[in-house]
Formats: sequence, C-alpha cells, structure tokens
Amino acid sequence: MPSFIPRTALPGRSQSAHDVLAKNLGYFSLAVGAVELLAPRMLCRMTGLRDHEALVRGYGAREVANGVAILASHDATPWVWGRVLGDTLDIATVIGALRGGNEGRFRAARTLLALIGISAIDVLCAGGLSAEKGGPNTAVADYRDRSGFPKGVEAARGAARDFEGSRGARSSKRLALERDQPETRRESQQAKDPALST
Repeated sequence: MPSFIPRTALPGRSQSAHDVLAKNLGYFSLAVGAVELLAPRMLCRMTGLRDHEALVRGYGAREVANGVAILASHDATPWVWGRVLGDTLDIATVIGALRGGNEGRFRAARTLLALIGISAIDVLCAGGLSAEKGGPNTAVADYRDRSGFPKGVEAARGAARDFEGSRGARSSKRLALERDQPETRRESQQAKDPALST
C-alpha cells in the first residue's frame, strides 16, 4: 500500500531532499560560524563591515550553535527557521554598512547579494520541512484497512472460539467435580463419625 506520508527523517526511514539540505545547511553554519569566531577582522574587511568584529564574533557563536542544533536534532525545522531569522539580522547589519561614508560599501553590496541568496535557500528549506512535518494536514494516512490484530480479524475470531471451547470444557469438568464433591465430603465425614452413616 503506498503511503501518503512524505518521506522524512524518521528512524529507519529515508530522508527527504529537504532533510538532506537541512543537514548541509547545518555543516555550512558550523563552517561560517568558525570563520566568524576565529577570523572576524579578516571577514569584516572582506565583507565591508568596518569595526564590527565583536558583532561578527557574536554572529559566529549563533551560527555554530544553530549548526550543532540542526545536526543533532531529529526534526531540524525550527532550527532552519532560526537560520532564516539569523539571515535577517545579517542582512540588516550589512544594509547598515551600505551608507555613503563607508569605504567598503561595494564589498558590502556584494555581501548583501550573497546573503539574500543564502537566505532564499534557508527559506526554501524551512518551508519544505514545515510542509513535510507540519501536522495533521500533511501526515495523512488511511488506516481503514487495518484491524489492529497481527494475524487479522478472522484469526482473532478463531482464537476466541477456541478459547470459548476450552473454557466450556473446563466449566463442564468443574461442574462434574462439584457434583461429585458432596459425595466425597459425606464419605469422609462418615469415616470420621460412624454415627452419620445411619
């Protein structure tokens, strides 16, 4: 029976294209975060962000934390949306560097274009993950043909009939014992007290 549930990162199941993209974005976050943490001055010169080293280091810590969360989680959807929010902060920071007095505003413009492209990929991935794992409307499965019995309903009915038959046999044995028991009880009492036999 074909499943109506999209392929997701469930244990033992194959991953969707969005799951694979999310994992790659996690590795990308780790790499970018490491560069931002280890070489903020060089990155500021390359991107046209003059005197923003401390801010870039903070963004690096955010990227590393986000990358670890994406790679460690079973469902990376909220963490990829976190990347989208981080992209918004990055874009706002670079837009601030585009003002006329900044000598590196052309480098900042190139950086802004790159950030817009990365942000588009993040939005595409986050939207795809949300659509795949987004709740009852996306995870539609038809269980009408399932009974809940491992061997089917007929096997369960047969097992119940067998149980009733064996229970009936046990009941008739119990009745026979109860019927015979008063005689046995009377005989044992007569053996103890011979006066009861008369």
